[in-house]
Amino acid sequence: MTTKTTKSLVSIDVGGTNARFALAEVAGGKVVTVGDPTTFATGSVDGLAAAWQRFEDAQSGSLPRAAAIAVAGPVTATEIRFTNSHWVIRPAQIAAELGVDEHVLINDFAAVGHAVAAAGDEHFLHLAGPEAIPEFGTTTITGPGTGLGVAALVRREDGSYRVQPTEGGHIGFAPEDRVEEQILAIVRESLPRVSVERMCSGPAIVYLAEAIARIEGVPMPSGDDRELWLSAITGSDPIAVKAMERFCMILGAAAGDLALAHGSNSVVIAGGLGLRIKDQIVASGFSDRFVYKGRFKAWMETIPVRLITHPQPGLFGAAAAFAQRFT
Repeated sequence: MTTKTTKSLVSIDVGGTNARFALAEVAGGKVVTVGDPTTFATGSVDGLAAAWQRFEDAQSGSLPRAAAIAVAGPVTATEIRFTNSHWVIRPAQIAAELGVDEHVLINDFAAVGHAVAAAGDEHFLHLAGPEAIPEFGTTTITGPGTGLGVAALVRREDGSYRVQPTEGGHIGFAPEDRVEEQILAIVRESLPRVSVERMCSGPAIVYLAEAIARIEGVPMPSGDDRELWLSAITGSDPIAVKAMERFCMILGAAAGDLALAHGSNSVVIAGGLGLRIKDQIVASGFSDRFVYKGRFKAWMETIPVRLITHPQPGLFGAAAAFAQRFT
């Protein structure tokens, strides 16, 4: 009988605003445990090494000499800069700066892809399409947050898998009806090139609400994107509610387009925003827009769509990526 060796590591999920750290254990290519996360505001810490040291200072002993690091943005060989913080990560210096013998460095949405591959059924919620999930094939993963993340997960018949991160959120926005044609024309006044991310991310609700208010000839509701989302979810402002409903329809259309482009047989919606508005997604025109693909409507109706509900998919997925490579 073969004994599976358990490895301990630090799992890290770095975004532009926050960096999350957690202790994790992996064995036999799988995640055994991921501890409770510790969150640092990136503006309060002078880089990854300083955050690592602060996390170590909070532990009862030394940190493991292994790390799994997910970062928001493309992973390059030279350096990684963040849009909303001063952090700079230089991949070639990670091992020396953190004092680790083994590490993986991946895109944050690639980490979500690994989480989708490794998480149990209890971490998913059915949104649309059939209940049954194909055992192998391609899964499109997309999720609205600060931007619109996109990745493809390919499961093979031998049980192995591969995650392909993409920048699919930057494909062009395609309006599906006259209202969206009007919205696009209005948004183009300030953004000559409108990507689907501009219409389907956390900040998008501002563009949508402004355009809908202008189309209907009513005042624009006050507040930033966070306040507008709160107004939409609570139903306290009708324009914010309409913007959210349009958002869900656009998300459905975009997810369907990406599934066609990837040749997928399943789709997973990810991200904290998707989880926050799950009830609104189900009640909206999301499902109708997902399958609204002309001659391929019948094909789209065979594709299951789920929402990942894992509380920390970035940390869990980073650990899963490490497990795949080192155990």
